[in-house]
Amino acid sequence: MALWDRFKESAATMQTQLTAKKNDLKSGAFRDASMAMCALVAAADGSVDPSERSRVASLITANEVLQNFPAADLQRRFDENIGKLQADFDFGKVGVLQEIAKAKKKPAEARAVIQIGIVIGGADGDFDKSEQAVVREACYALGLPPHEFDL
Repeated sequence: MALWDRFKESAATMQTQLTAKKNDLKSGAFRDASMAMCALVAAADGSVDPSERSRVASLITANEVLQNFPAADLQRRFDENIGKLQADFDFGKVGVLQEIAKAKKKPAEARAVIQIGIVIGGADGDFDKSEQAVVREACYALGLPPHEFDL
């Protein structure tokens, strides 16, 4: 099986796992960490063009697990994190990773945040090296081994 086919299968499995845990993923820490993760993946290459921003925003609103939260609230939080990353990527990344780390207290939420990052990163058909690298950094921020997610 080709690497990309394995990844697509893995991303689909992760989305199924997320959906199964939907009722357990309703905390503010999960919401905030998820939006920080989405912003980090969107800006992984150091910039966010309008089409990429729009694509990630539509993925957020379509994600069944994230429908636990008001779309306007998710959009605001996503935009705030994107703003931090666009103002100064390296400094903004520190703040965004701190936001992600807030989900560390609940292992199920921490894993779900990583799974959302992988699903968002691979949604365009290319989970590139910069996206993989920021998701790996998020794993470290959450105290999770990246190899658990094939990173």
